[in-house]
Amino acid sequence: MKNQINRDKNRRILVKKLEKKRLCLLAIIHNQELPQSVRWKSIQKLNKLLQKGAVNRVRNRCILTGRSRSIYRLFRISRIQFRDLSSRGFIPGVRKSSW
Repeated sequence: MKNQINRDKNRRILVKKLEKKRLCLLAIIHNQELPQSVRWKSIQKLNKLLQKGAVNRVRNRCILTGRSRSIYRLFRISRIQFRDLSSRGFIPGVRKSSW
């Protein structure tokens, strides 16, 4: 699981690094006032960028176990770990409800 966690970290770093360049190229592509040749060149540059740097390649994973499903975004942990840690009292402000 550590390999998947490290891969996710590296992808997040790469996305952050290429984010500005990707957004600039997309703005040029969608601008209808620019000439077709300029837009075409920006499309080619965008295709040459790494696919690993795309935002939709990043997967939310539990930072403790590496589980990829049912992740609470606020805590970045899975529901199983959230329940375990909250029942032990390690997450401040969270407690089991009873009525």
